[in-house]
Amino acid sequence: MFSLEGKVAVVIGGGGVLAGEIAMGLARAGADIAVFDFNGAAAEARAEAVRALGRKALGVQGDATKKADLERALSETQAALGPVTILLNAAGINSSTPFFEITEQEYQRIMDVNLKSVFLACQVFGKAMVDAGKGSIINISSASSGPPLSKVFTYSVTKGGVNQVTQFLAREWATKGVRVNAIMPGFFPAEQNRKILTPERTASILGHTPMGRFGDPSELVGAAVYLSSEIASGFVTGTILRVDGGFTAMTI
Repeated sequence: MFSLEGKVAVVIGGGGVLAGEIAMGLARAGADIAVFDFNGAAAEARAEAVRALGRKALGVQGDATKKADLERALSETQAALGPVTILLNAAGINSSTPFFEITEQEYQRIMDVNLKSVFLACQVFGKAMVDAGKGSIINISSASSGPPLSKVFTYSVTKGGVNQVTQFLAREWATKGVRVNAIMPGFFPAEQNRKILTPERTASILGHTPMGRFGDPSELVGAAVYLSSEIASGFVTGTILRVDGGFTAMTI
């Protein structure tokens, strides 16, 4: 039910901690993987780790905010691995700049990396999937997508947008063989949020998480494999799947 044998997945942001772990999990489930990342060395290192599992893999350096780079990634992936059937959109950056101090440049950069990249990747890879009549797109949302978290204004705005893109496209492509869902992680320490995880903020987060701990990157893999499998989740589209230790279920 959860086998991804014969599938080809493109993992955007796959050189990072969370998306990289998901890439490895998809490979263990049987998929061949194209790792797309701004950091070319990180993309190739992750691809090499996938190859060590016995799967085919491709490392692709590129900027997810540039459509031409994504189109090149699609072409290279098709040539090396075959038609793309799974897309994971996980490019992301963050900032804790106070609201009145956020510059237009910072705001636009976060919007571009976190939201524009999803829009463009869905145009490029989604078109190929719609034309083929099959595919699964998984976007990475966040517990900050609503209600928004303090200290991460622009990031929260982008993740609310990711939810909207996910559900809009799920509706549009539901009869075209392409499912579009999102994973909503709670708190998983990674490079983009370590700077804002002060002792005080950490205590607040864990106090609001019923499980009382951060998530481990490996705990996102099951959700991604599930949403990738047309057998396990063939009737699932437009879903925002929470993997947050109960964070969004907590009130007082």
